[in-house]
Amino acid sequence: MTKRRARGEGGLHWDKSRQRWIATVTVGYTPAGKRIVRKGSGKTKTEARTKLREKIRDYEDGLALVQDGHTVADALTDWLTYGLGNQSESTKSNYAILVRSHIIGELGARKLRELTATDVDRWLLGKSRHLSTRTLRLLHSLLNRAVNRAMARDKVKRNVVALCAVPAGRGGRPSKSLTLDDARALLAAAEGSSLHAYIVLSLLTGARTEELRALTWAHVDLTGKPNDDPPVPPSIQVWRSVRADGDTKTKKSRRTLALPARCVSALTAHHTRSGEPAADRLVFTTAAGTALDRHNVLRAFRLVVAKAGLDPRDWTPRELRHSFVSLLSDSGVNIEQIADLCGHSGTTVTENVYRHQLRPVLLSGAVAMDRIFDAEA
Repeated sequence: MTKRRARGEGGLHWDKSRQRWIATVTVGYTPAGKRIVRKGSGKTKTEARTKLREKIRDYEDGLALVQDGHTVADALTDWLTYGLGNQSESTKSNYAILVRSHIIGELGARKLRELTATDVDRWLLGKSRHLSTRTLRLLHSLLNRAVNRAMARDKVKRNVVALCAVPAGRGGRPSKSLTLDDARALLAAAEGSSLHAYIVLSLLTGARTEELRALTWAHVDLTGKPNDDPPVPPSIQVWRSVRADGDTKTKKSRRTLALPARCVSALTAHHTRSGEPAADRLVFTTAAGTALDRHNVLRAFRLVVAKAGLDPRDWTPRELRHSFVSLLSDSGVNIEQIADLCGHSGTTVTENVYRHQLRPVLLSGAVAMDRIFDAEA
């Protein structure tokens, strides 16, 4: 008589319809009390028993019992579908494009359990010949997060992506700043354009483009309190951004910035042209009154750049912030003050990100800008 297997050792039977031996093992129970069963099959008893032993060994070792047919593409699709709940729609779309363009085409067909660190290393090395280091890091992060999710859901035993280092890629587009003459030309070219106040505010306060797009009139004070002691100047409250959670990039980024006279003039004119909108309305909108996106800003900005006699392909709105740092540094403002105005938690980020805009020897914001631009209206 065949000895009955003990509990936890699994079972073995012949499946007539499939013409295969089937090995089964119970690995646990759902919260509702339903058994969780994993199966393995083979053409012979020996093959089926081998797979059964693998299932049992994995179970006893506390490892996830993998699904043989689950591919890298399956893991990425699952993560894109269910793992990005708190991200904005634009971020989800961007991630989906990167996954389809750079990961699924080269690694997607690989079974997840068969994916090796060598596979990932070769893939990253191939991509490093064409992509920047920043993009490589993002691609590695996307794949790593997808496999982590799969591992947490018993699709694979371990995440080999986490074991791989990201190689250096091609050099990214270097950040640069406008000279004082270029900045003057840009401000002159912006006059009369839909982006005039936006460009003036971005260049003369250093606010991020994501912060300006979320700015409402409730957070703009165009008069201040000149009779207070000390007087309170006109200012903007940079307390929000267009990020998914609506908050600024960091806590230190929540700041109130005094406005140079030129900003007050530009915003006052912009407020009047907008029909003196309600306090809860956005300061910068499209012609239809809807929120600006980065593409709206970039298109309008490039028209102004071309009018200023600069090459539109060489400049983006974020470089107005770099120009703000450069102009303050050239004017003798110290790095600590610049870091505060930029909303950095310390001088490290200011030095690392804006190092090309900082003078080697540094000789506040609104006062300096009024001096630089002669308080022009």
